[in-house]
Amino acid sequence: GTVTPTTILELDKEMPIIELDLPRRHTLGIIFDDVTEEAGLLPHQVEKSEALLDAALGLTIMEARLAFSKAVATKGRLTSAEIEFVIEEKERIIRQSGVLEYFHPRTDWDDVGGLDQLKHWLKNRGRAFTSQAKAFGLEPPRGALLLGVPGCGKSLTAKAVAGLWRFPLLRFDLGRVFGGVVGESEANMRKALQVAQAISPCILWIDEIDKGFGGDARSDGGTSQRVLASLLTWMAEKESAVFVIATANAIDKLPAELLRKGRFDEIFFLDLPNSEERLSILDLHLKKRRPSYSFPLSTIIDRTDGFSGAELEQAVIEGMHISFSENRELMEKDLIKAVSELVPLSRTAKEQINLLKEWSSTGRARSAS
Repeated sequence: GTVTPTTILELDKEMPIIELDLPRRHTLGIIFDDVTEEAGLLPHQVEKSEALLDAALGLTIMEARLAFSKAVATKGRLTSAEIEFVIEEKERIIRQSGVLEYFHPRTDWDDVGGLDQLKHWLKNRGRAFTSQAKAFGLEPPRGALLLGVPGCGKSLTAKAVAGLWRFPLLRFDLGRVFGGVVGESEANMRKALQVAQAISPCILWIDEIDKGFGGDARSDGGTSQRVLASLLTWMAEKESAVFVIATANAIDKLPAELLRKGRFDEIFFLDLPNSEERLSILDLHLKKRRPSYSFPLSTIIDRTDGFSGAELEQAVIEGMHISFSENRELMEKDLIKAVSELVPLSRTAKEQINLLKEWSSTGRARSAS
């Protein structure tokens, strides 16, 4: 007879769904052996290291086989020298899934200006992933929620932590989770969390979580509520070393369940930088681009009250454009001119900033500075 959507729904009820975890290192080792044996590689062309198998974590059995086979076909061997090749293949596969993006930890901790309290807390939390911490009775940390206006270093912090801990960083695009087909959003969420668990220890960076769960639940048939529920359940029950860093710009759009104590280890508020932090941020960006600069920064610091870290960086770049167009070295007057022409977000989004400050001042969030 004809198979109709109704028939498929009826069959769905009769068929149990079994969730299979992605292969761990032992299974990947078996795939490694199969690929090298089938390719007929000689002993000097094969090196089965833990680092190489770790590079394939997060892939399905078929994807891992394909990545190893591609390395053999391209390089004629499968050794530690092919780790980067396998990681690149994994990045491509993860990117194709459309929900996750794989980052190499390239940002250094020194690239973040200010935020001393947050830095100190994260440095201490990093130690809790060690075997000594496990023996001490500590469980892997759950994660942190970073609240603040755009440009105050939330995304930069996520990248810097990955560099500090030497963990892979997975950027989770919540906007892409919500698919058009019924049930696809939940499946996308499960797949993303499954990949994160397989790659662990890693950092799962959920950028702008307020945009993903900030809508009206009635307008999407309750999909966002179901996806949120599955994320919260996973965060509460996960035993793998996946540290969740969620960033948000608007507190009024975040669901109350997400803010409840116990979901994250800590909630941090990243305020606009004070004068000392502005000095640190400006000095950082100037030294990165003009290492030999020697002019004072006190006047610029006084004139940048209310500027975010991103806006201070933009002021340095704009000042360099001015000096470059006049064929000379960057001077103090160039930065002063750039600053005078830049309208900071603190003026245009004053209400949003005040709401965040008011919310965090009641002890619900910890200051990052």
